[in-house]
Amino acid sequence: MKAHKGYAVMIAAVASLGGILFGYDTAVIAGSIGFIEQHFGLSPALVGWAVSSALLGCLIGAMTAGRTADAIGRKKTLIISAVLFAVSAVFSAIPPNFAIFILARIVGGIGIGFASIVVPMYISEISPPSIRGVLTSFYQVAITLGILIIYIVNYYISTLGDESWGVDVGWRYMLGSEVLPALLFFLLLWAIPESPRWSALKGDRSRSLGVLSKITGSRKEAEGQLAEIEQSIQEERKAEEGKLLEKAWRPAIFVGIGLAILQQVSGINVIMYYATEILNDFRIGSGENAGFFQSMLIGVVNFLSTFIAVMTIDKFGRKSLLVAGSVGMAVFMTTVGVMIYMQAINVGLLLSIFGYIVCFAFSWGPIAWILISEIFPNRIRGKVMSLCIFVLWLSNIVVSQTFPMLNENTFLQQQFNGAFPFIVYGIFCLLCIPFAMKFVPETKHKTLEEIERLWSKRGTDWTVKTTATRK
Repeated sequence: MKAHKGYAVMIAAVASLGGILFGYDTAVIAGSIGFIEQHFGLSPALVGWAVSSALLGCLIGAMTAGRTADAIGRKKTLIISAVLFAVSAVFSAIPPNFAIFILARIVGGIGIGFASIVVPMYISEISPPSIRGVLTSFYQVAITLGILIIYIVNYYISTLGDESWGVDVGWRYMLGSEVLPALLFFLLLWAIPESPRWSALKGDRSRSLGVLSKITGSRKEAEGQLAEIEQSIQEERKAEEGKLLEKAWRPAIFVGIGLAILQQVSGINVIMYYATEILNDFRIGSGENAGFFQSMLIGVVNFLSTFIAVMTIDKFGRKSLLVAGSVGMAVFMTTVGVMIYMQAINVGLLLSIFGYIVCFAFSWGPIAWILISEIFPNRIRGKVMSLCIFVLWLSNIVVSQTFPMLNENTFLQQQFNGAFPFIVYGIFCLLCIPFAMKFVPETKHKTLEEIERLWSKRGTDWTVKTTATRK
């Protein structure tokens, strides 16, 4: 039993390296944006564009990743994403002008878009039901680890010279450092198998059975799982895909899109992208590199808190953690807004940010990705995940693009002392509570095929009435 689970853990760990690159690429801008702003002489709108340009690539990646993964396989799509990460790292570090910088960031964003869909999809398809929640949460752990690593790297680079050195050279080192994890990801991907569910979908029964046998540790159990997968595929093919999307799967698509939007409008990536600038603007701490150091602490809190989900998700379930996290996020984000409004700029503000990060890290951080990768049937999983993640990145763009404008708006500054965006995010966190309670199903310990049947039984009833799980 331990041996075959060990094989699944190894596969999931390698695939999760895509999450490290995801976190690395999205958070590298937090430490470098101040230097980039000065180097290129950017307006507030262009600062927002520098931050959100990678997200345009994420949209492109999200639109194409599902179909690409369905056409050429999950593994090959991940290999392409590793190449895109490496290319982006090189050219974003040595751009001759701002336009080339933006283009390089968009290329990296396409890599993120690919990874954000295919990594959780791949892990959910290779994981035994009893530990699928744990293994899929590896992805969010990897994202937070990537964020932590780049925060540490950014802090270290910031200590190598003064501010003028950072404006001329330092930001280039920060962005270029991503090439190393990209190359590691590229090399390790060759050691993992193709998804057994994708192989079955393409009619490669022998390869699918071989991988399932290694994962389950039992040829007999593997044959049973493969039979269930093949039956599910046959049932899906009997129905027209358009009808699936129009009727039976509307509630699932609604939940997937809702998870994507609410995860982003909770404000998490404002903290991650602008952490250094926020902490410097509000003068939390002292010293030239205080903002870098404290954003590194945010990375540590984010990384460690994600393990709460890893340890509890297959015990307490997805739904209960979402609800608990939503309550905490609403309380702490609202507290951040109130403290900024009252100009209570002290360690309490930093601790409130930490509290918000903890609550997000064990709930909406990993669980939104897990559920989006679980709740759709094999045949349309790639396409519908692309839709959900497209919406996720679109929401991310809106939030990250509007934050600098809201934060620097003269009228809002006069009325709210810089607190307005954080109060808005707190309200969205509050809305997460009824959404999780009313619409999100419990999927712990269910096979992907059992989850598919769960939606079929619900029909057009979008609300949740039961949370029964497989023992």
